[in-house]
Amino acid sequence: MKNNTALSRFELEVNGHIAFANYRIDSNIINIDYVYAPEILRGTGAAGKLMNEIAKMAKKEQKKILPICSYAAVWLKKHKEYHHLLA
Repeated sequence: MKNNTALSRFELEVNGHIAFANYRIDSNIINIDYVYAPEILRGTGAAGKLMNEIAKMAKKEQKKILPICSYAAVWLKKHKEYHHLLA
C-alpha cells in the first residue's frame, strides 16, 4: 500500500490497476471517505486487501478509523480483530 499524500488517498496496485481509499486525517482519526476499485478489480478482494493494509497501518500508528464510506464501515464490522480501531 502506498500513501499518496498529494491526492490524500491510500493506493494498492494490483496488476497495473489501482484501488484506492480517499481519506482525511483529523488528529489521530483517519476518516475513510471513499473506497474505490476499478471494474477489473471488483470481486478480486483488492478493496478488502487495501482496507486490511489501512487497518494494520492505523494499529501500528495508534490511530482510529472513522468509516464514512459504507464499504469501509461494512468491512470493519466484518473484521472483529479491528473493532478496537473504530472511532
